[in-house]
Amino acid sequence: MEIKDLTKAEEQIMQILWQLEKSFVKDIIDHLPEPKPAYNTVSTIVRILETKGFVDHESFGKSHKYYPLISKEDYKRHATEKLLGGYFENSVESMFSFFVKEEKLDLNDVDEILKMIKDLKNRPR
Repeated sequence: MEIKDLTKAEEQIMQILWQLEKSFVKDIIDHLPEPKPAYNTVSTIVRILETKGFVDHESFGKSHKYYPLISKEDYKRHATEKLLGGYFENSVESMFSFFVKEEKLDLNDVDEILKMIKDLKNRPR
């Protein structure tokens, strides 16, 4: 299944749904920062997410409890691949270099990455 891109507002709602796992619109609103959007605004965004295949719902009379169909890990993978391909020509080295130049990584981060690489090399295939 192809994962579609999310708008900033849709991603904000998905972050809350991933955290809560199942939620009514009013619960989503409770977790949004001030100033809180109108109920109808959040409800519309959730229905758009449903149309995009990101969420589904259980019906309780006229109320709906929404839950994610796409995991946070799957979306993270999609977003990372898009970032890597769109801005770094699919080069992890280029992306890593960018983060180092922008000072988004400190020496502890680099040590941790090197440790992960070493562990990956030592893993049996």
